[in-house]
Amino acid sequence: MEGVVGGADEHLIGEAEKIAVALGRMFPGLCEVVLHDLRDPRHAIRAIENNLSGRQVGDSATELGLARIADPEYPSVIQNYPNRFPDGRPVKSTSIGLKNAAGEYVAALCLNLDVSVLSPVTLALSNLVATETEHREQPLETLRDRNSRELRQTVEELAAERAATPRSLSRQDKKALVRQLHHDGYFDSRDAAQTIADLLGVSRATVYNYSK
Repeated sequence: MEGVVGGADEHLIGEAEKIAVALGRMFPGLCEVVLHDLRDPRHAIRAIENNLSGRQVGDSATELGLARIADPEYPSVIQNYPNRFPDGRPVKSTSIGLKNAAGEYVAALCLNLDVSVLSPVTLALSNLVATETEHREQPLETLRDRNSRELRQTVEELAAERAATPRSLSRQDKKALVRQLHHDGYFDSRDAAQTIADLLGVSRATVYNYSK
């Protein structure tokens, strides 16, 4: 009987793997899809499609996975919760627990949407809107600079504190945000003014005016 149950569990996970691969390939560069085999929490990742987090097949289960292993009554679906990739990019995640016929969690399908693509800078540099790069003076490698990532994250967080995206802020809030960035020393980094201008949807001259 145990062999039959084990075979059924393996079949379920195999079917879930097809879904993981298909979903990841449907949203290249946007949504990481990870299938966790909760029967082996130390080596839980069975498949990872559209890898955005840097994890690998065979890596361990997350806290959510361990919680499901410990408690079969743990919610099957945790929808749209905030998360972050290791490099700091904001993520919207959904985790779906999969139970076998005995009511035990044997797998979890997790979707991690990179919401940093909502940033004007990332949009301008992503493959989805590649034509916009023709009008950019900065090289694509600029986004790989750690200071630029930190600046983008700070701007998004300051805007979020005002329940808005950077571009939807009022003129007064944009001015206050720029002055705070200037006070915190972000203007010392290379091309900071242009990066801030892109994020806020204003000109570089406006950014300098706001900083005074």
